[in-house]
Amino acid sequence: MFETVEQVALSHRDTDEVEIVDDSADESVGFDEYFISSYGADFDVEGIVRRYKRDDIEIPEFQRRYVWTKPQASRFVESLLLGLPVPGIFLYREDDTRKLTVIDGQQRILTLKYFYDGVLGDGKLFFLSGLASRFEGKYYKDLEPKDRRKLDDSIIHATIIRQEKPEDDGSSKYSIFERLNTGGTRLAPQEIRSAIYNGPFCELLTRLNKEKSWRSLFGNPHRRQRDEELILRFLALFFEADNYFRPMAKFLNEFMKKYRYLDCNEQREMEFVFDQTASTILDKIGERAFKRQAAVNAAMLDAVMVGVATRLQRGEIHKSLKTQYASLMGDPEFISSISEGTSQGDKVRQRINLAINAFADAE
Repeated sequence: MFETVEQVALSHRDTDEVEIVDDSADESVGFDEYFISSYGADFDVEGIVRRYKRDDIEIPEFQRRYVWTKPQASRFVESLLLGLPVPGIFLYREDDTRKLTVIDGQQRILTLKYFYDGVLGDGKLFFLSGLASRFEGKYYKDLEPKDRRKLDDSIIHATIIRQEKPEDDGSSKYSIFERLNTGGTRLAPQEIRSAIYNGPFCELLTRLNKEKSWRSLFGNPHRRQRDEELILRFLALFFEADNYFRPMAKFLNEFMKKYRYLDCNEQREMEFVFDQTASTILDKIGERAFKRQAAVNAAMLDAVMVGVATRLQRGEIHKSLKTQYASLMGDPEFISSISEGTSQGDKVRQRINLAINAFADAE
């Protein structure tokens, strides 16, 4: 059987995965009401592959690998060759480009593309395997002409979605992604954002996530993009803390949507602020700057980073920064603001203000 939703998940927990304390992670985004139109379209397989190759159909960058095994992919292709029904796909029509963004169907579309090319995404050859039929061991080019035509002409039904209201928004994609991805391991919030707001800002977050000082502070890369989400959270609170609203996830959605196509000046500014802040914290405070115990504390991270970044705007930071940091960690009000109810507006503003004030006089 094939997955209705492309969520073939890793069943194990990485032993080196960084633990994160964040009580805002379980908050509902609190979706608005939408008017969504949808219509069905039947695509032939050859047309899907052709559209994908010329970028008319886009698979968003989830930062997640192709997860189907070769036998799994082979059974999907075999079903089409045998004339068996296969699950449909969900596509989102982008108003500005008229391109189709894949909401559900990533594995199926990539499988077809790989089979036509004869090569998987990792460079390994792709021929049909694990089958008890005459198609075993066949590449696309090895199929009988009638079988190639049958595959080319096979129909995959697509549901094409468009958001009518609110206009010029596209925010419903977040809700659609989250609610479709209910099987297996669900997409994490930042994985969804990477999918629906892919563009220059998303690429910037990926690049910043590789910065050496940040990696020393955070630890090993997080397979569910929580590290990228915390970079986004810092940037959002540094540049727009005054506009913060709850829930945190929706605030981050709006910030990422706003800067999705950021210009070169905005990109340089964000990159400079982040790199300077991360390297200063590592140099002056040390690798455990975001950890009260073993885990990274998300609220502690955003407050310390915003506080230090604000201080850096005013000039060089000297050795006393570590002393100021220790004083902040001894402040009962600050500890309360990073311990519970951390996404509440008053707690967010309180901890950021306390951090800014703590580092303000670091001379």
